[in-house]
Amino acid sequence: MAKVLVVDNDATTVSLLKILLELDGHAVLECGLAVHVLEIVAREKPDLILMDVFLTGGDGLVLLRQIRANPKTAGLPVVMTSGMELSEQCAQAGANSFLFKPYTPEQLATTMKQSLDHKRHPDAPAAP
Repeated sequence: MAKVLVVDNDATTVSLLKILLELDGHAVLECGLAVHVLEIVAREKPDLILMDVFLTGGDGLVLLRQIRANPKTAGLPVVMTSGMELSEQCAQAGANSFLFKPYTPEQLATTMKQSLDHKRHPDAPAAP
């Protein structure tokens, strides 16, 4: 399946997502601090990033813009998450999709599949 970088400062959320994603066959990378995200992306080359908007030591939207600005990572699927309705801000920053917390495992799986399919077929319509 996919190599997924989970970026969230809540350790419980990261642990739950790791279990859920690994059960679905994905390899999971974990990151809790904004300062390490770009380094991990460059080193590990994930297939998808699942990132909270609000991070310890940084802003997920700023990181998303940095990912989009780098030609090596510009096409990397990024799904943003938050407990606040920030879908419009995330879309403007370049997110492939947005998940409002709490979301179901089914919503996560569907959103990830759409984002990964869009990476493989960039002319397809983006996920909502």
